[in-house]
Amino acid sequence: MSRKYQGLIVLNTKSLEGSVDDLVTAIAKELEAEGAKVEKTNSLGRRQFAYNSRHLEAGHYVKYTFQGAPDTITKIQDRLRLNGYVHLQHYQRIA
Repeated sequence: MSRKYQGLIVLNTKSLEGSVDDLVTAIAKELEAEGAKVEKTNSLGRRQFAYNSRHLEAGHYVKYTFQGAPDTITKIQDRLRLNGYVHLQHYQRIA
């Protein structure tokens, strides 16, 4: 059973060597590697945090819309937790 989800991922681009677009594409490929079918990627740009979070002042926000099984979210969270460029991640099911 496939469900539709939306994920907001905040990227740490402080020590990024390549371009941000390459990193956004790489994260989408990681989502697909865990069984998600990415439908849409929306880069919201770099935004300042209200307060410093783990020594960061700002992050690059990206919204992913994808489909996947109910256990896909747990797999994605576990995989992206190991990625040093992913600062925060939040997922919600959409209708």
